[in-house]
Amino acid sequence: MSALSLAAPEAAPASAPALHVDPSAIAANVRRAAATSGAAVMAVVKADGFGAGAASTARTALAAGATWVGTATLDEAVALRRAGIAAPLLAWLLPVGAAWEAALRLRIDVAAASVPHLRAIAAAAARAGARARVHLHVDTGMARDGAAAHDRAALVAAAVEAERRGLVDVVGVMGHLPRADEPADPSNAAGIAAFRTALAEVAAAGLRPAVRHLAATEAALRVPDAAFDLVRIGAGLVGIGPGLRPALTLTAPVVLTRRAPAGTPVGYGHTARTDRDTVLALLPLGYADGLPRRIDAAAGVQLAGRRRAVVGRVSMDQVVIDAGPEGVPLGATATVFGPGDDGEPTAADWARWAGTIEHDVVTGIGARVARVLDGRR
Repeated sequence: MSALSLAAPEAAPASAPALHVDPSAIAANVRRAAATSGAAVMAVVKADGFGAGAASTARTALAAGATWVGTATLDEAVALRRAGIAAPLLAWLLPVGAAWEAALRLRIDVAAASVPHLRAIAAAAARAGARARVHLHVDTGMARDGAAAHDRAALVAAAVEAERRGLVDVVGVMGHLPRADEPADPSNAAGIAAFRTALAEVAAAGLRPAVRHLAATEAALRVPDAAFDLVRIGAGLVGIGPGLRPALTLTAPVVLTRRAPAGTPVGYGHTARTDRDTVLALLPLGYADGLPRRIDAAAGVQLAGRRRAVVGRVSMDQVVIDAGPEGVPLGATATVFGPGDDGEPTAADWARWAGTIEHDVVTGIGARVARVLDGRR
């Protein structure tokens, strides 16, 4: 039977690749994080909401009970304010020369990880005639962002002086754990102890931050002692984390089919050949859209109710699927990944096939892929 003569799919065929976002899953994940941690939730929507759309994800999370929103960069935070997000908002990965005045003007909290950062913030506040809202960022065992233990005293002293001058309000202290996905690892207890020491130093200096936040998603769900006043849920919003609901489904339409005899070489380098007479289906999705280029032989998609293998190399804009001898109709929708409820691959499957993590898979979905929220683009 020709692939073109097969019955049409039950659902209307997709016209282009799309990342479907389930707001009910995002809301459920916010509620679970709050219930598990016993703390308030900051919805972290960096990297365009982990691929789901920053503003829409923030709105959904706030409606579900989150009380804060967080981003990595100041540009991300500014975009949220311009999109109408009015909730308390923190940006924390900032160069010394950041546009601090924009943060002041738009009521964006900022993190200070060093004395030069604190001084730059204070100078901007002096120019603007306003008080900056600052979270002191301390290193709790990652040697990454945050003030190292030997630099903390100077940062706290600079913060005390800036508060005395009426230039900043220290409203928070933050840190991060390196191995929260391994809750029994001793580095987590050491990180919590380091955070408590930093909090004691801040209090001894006379500062009174209202929010203390150490736990991101994994710690909020797995390390109870890491939940202070606030937990930062980022990847967890889209369902990456134990007991959470996946919120993202990536689909693509079949744009071409061809019959291929056994032994037909496929794709760049002819790295694969068909092992039988079959029908090959082409999806308009490739590594420029975030599909991992390096994947193992187990990689596949859900198409016409069955798992179908990827054949050959993933190209920049397209990938070939073995649709089997029976073929599939043009316009049929392939599910590249989803929650897994109907047997489709998950983002975790693609991470395993590519030798990476789910975060890498979902944040890599490119701008050419339409985001569809609750049936609307």
